[in-house]
Amino acid sequence: MLNNLTRRFFLTTSLVAVAAPAWALSDSQAKALVDKVVADINRVISSGKPLSGMIKDFEGIFVRYGDVNIIARSALGVDARRASPAQMKAFIAAFTGYIGRKYGKRFNEFVGGKIVVEKARKLKSYHEVIATAYLKGEAPFEVKYLVSDKSGKDLFFDMVIEGISLRLSERTEIGAMLDRRKGDIDGLIADLKKAG
Repeated sequence: MLNNLTRRFFLTTSLVAVAAPAWALSDSQAKALVDKVVADINRVISSGKPLSGMIKDFEGIFVRYGDVNIIARSALGVDARRASPAQMKAFIAAFTGYIGRKYGKRFNEFVGGKIVVEKARKLKSYHEVIATAYLKGEAPFEVKYLVSDKSGKDLFFDMVIEGISLRLSERTEIGAMLDRRKGDIDGLIADLKKAG
């Protein structure tokens, strides 16, 4: 069975598939979009680039299609309220690099994987896209992608893999790192620059 990090990586790299307004897409359009994204990711994997280049490409995917500000603030939790604007800016930059390294390092494990979009529906102020992920040698698993346009663009702000939220999982990880620093946000930022 896949570990949570492996599942989160695969789905993070595919979240770009729902960055467009998924609620306006038909099932076939959403599937075609996911197929294109997976093909693009596979091109990165087979590009022959060094790992550092693949990580940089993944970080670009995250920045382009993820609501990075919302995800980073959520990961910092209530401590985001006490962070100065300069600290928050530095945290978001460090968090983005951390996510890129953490998940980008796992590219080679996903050759031959695919995602099939099942349906999309509106829930409260966001949209949920339900998909099934297939990896070689693993049982298929369900992923729920959460998409919103609250930031002025259609972006993903979370995904739920078999009931586990990526956003909340990262909040736990970041919270533990902050606890080790006894609440020192600057110390956390320094740690994040090396983590992942």
